Formats: sequence, C-alpha cells, structure tokens
Amino acid sequence: MSKPIPDRAEIALEYPDKFYAGTFEHSSRFEARLDGSGVALILEHPGAEDVRKSVHLHLNFGLLAGILRELAASVAAIPKDDIAHRKLLADAVDELRQALKAP
Repeated sequence: MSKPIPDRAEIALEYPDKFYAGTFEHSSRFEARLDGSGVALILEHPGAEDVRKSVHLHLNFGLLAGILRELAASVAAIPKDDIAHRKLLADAVDELRQALKAP
C-alpha cells in the first residue's frame, strides 16, 4: 500500500542520448517493501497524463547492504547539530534492525 512521501525525492536517469529528471514531493506517494531477493521501491506522482510520473526500482539484498554501508561511512556529512534528521534516520534504522531480528 502506498503512502504519502514525507519529504522529497529527486530522480535523474542519464543515458548517452537522453536525460530524465523528476522530483517527487508531498503530493506524491511511495511504496517500499522487501521481497524474496531485495527491496522494491516505487515513487508515484498521480494526476493527468501530462503530469503523472512514476519510478520503479529494485535493489538486490547485496547492493542494498552495500548502500547502507556507504551511508554509514558518509554520515559525517550530516551536521552534528542536525539532531532532527539524525534522530529520524536512527529511529528508522532501529525499526529495521528490530524487524530483522523477529522470527
């Protein structure tokens, strides 16, 4: 079930002969779930044909784990006094860790 996007996502897709960019904000929705091989992420902006857009992304578990490690290594980029964003991320990681421990 999709939920409203609580913040903002910017997407860029670059090919040799094409470039696509889009922003998904509060009026957009997202869905994220784990399946048998990784995580599926969907970002959707509803509306008329000329404004609606969606992005579907699937990351296998190994890549997702690598991304999480890279994020951990770069956490110093978040200012130490940005307590709200640090807590937001820490709480989400704690929820994921607890869910992974459950039988």
